[in-house]
Amino acid sequence: MDFSLNEKQERLQKEAREFLEKECPESFVREMEDGDKGFSPELWKKMAEMGWLGLVYPEKYDGKGDSFADLSVIYEEMGRAMLPSPHLSTVILCGLTILEAGTEQQKADLLSKIVAGDLVLALALTEPESSFDGKAWEAEGVNVRAAPDGDDYIIDGTKLFVHDAHIADYLLCVTRTRDSANPEDGITLFLVDARDPGVSCEILETTAGDKQSEVILNKVRVTKENILGELHKGWPPLEKVMQKGAVLLCSEMVGAGQRILEITVDYAKTRIQFDMPIGINQYVQDHCVFLLSEVDAARWLTSQAVWKISEGRYGQSLGQ
Repeated sequence: MDFSLNEKQERLQKEAREFLEKECPESFVREMEDGDKGFSPELWKKMAEMGWLGLVYPEKYDGKGDSFADLSVIYEEMGRAMLPSPHLSTVILCGLTILEAGTEQQKADLLSKIVAGDLVLALALTEPESSFDGKAWEAEGVNVRAAPDGDDYIIDGTKLFVHDAHIADYLLCVTRTRDSANPEDGITLFLVDARDPGVSCEILETTAGDKQSEVILNKVRVTKENILGELHKGWPPLEKVMQKGAVLLCSEMVGAGQRILEITVDYAKTRIQFDMPIGINQYVQDHCVFLLSEVDAARWLTSQAVWKISEGRYGQSLGQ
């Protein structure tokens, strides 16, 4: 099977690399890591102008209507540059869920704002009881309740490791609205105003220095119009989008691995020890070859996963 880039994707890759080499040098990444926001609103707007925030959205929502494979090319370059941005949170995990499950009014109101760079969203899913066995997330771990109160719902509970919550305009909050023998039944998605007085956010200290937060929802009132998708049936569309997000993260890591390989080989060529480059040593050469094989394997597996997502073959193993 041929996973090589087509002409359009080669052009996308070239444009993305040139853009990120200019706008996202390593010094910028370190600056964002130490900053309060963790990203640059100015760069976010430039990404919107490049069309990256609506690449796979339909044209009627101001998107470009490109393919998932095209998006994976952009993500590989993002990983290569270590780009700090809320793209995954906003455009993928929340935006594609809106596209998948939202009403026409919700799509029209929200997606065009995402495309323009005027809206940041965060997925509030993981909880203290969440499990990471078998899947990236498990429905059994969703215990934050959304209790009906007249025509509204009251959300009360804690979400952990919420990426970009501190800069979000809205949280896509995953809640439980009824108990069922099947834990995937009874989950409802709500769009919650992140600036509601009942929402508090504390940035957690992480090894990677990225901005993940503990979000406490203290009796937050949300109208039924803010339900995304069907009541009690929010898990299937969310799980579908999370699979896309997982594959795009793999693309991002392939880009990071490629950059590490390039740095390693360059160092082996230029680091002089005992009047000769260290790359002359077989042990160093073996290390570089091993790293190359690992990056190539990751790229092949990710390309196959991208293809399966593009074909709508969700939930299948790579051998199927």
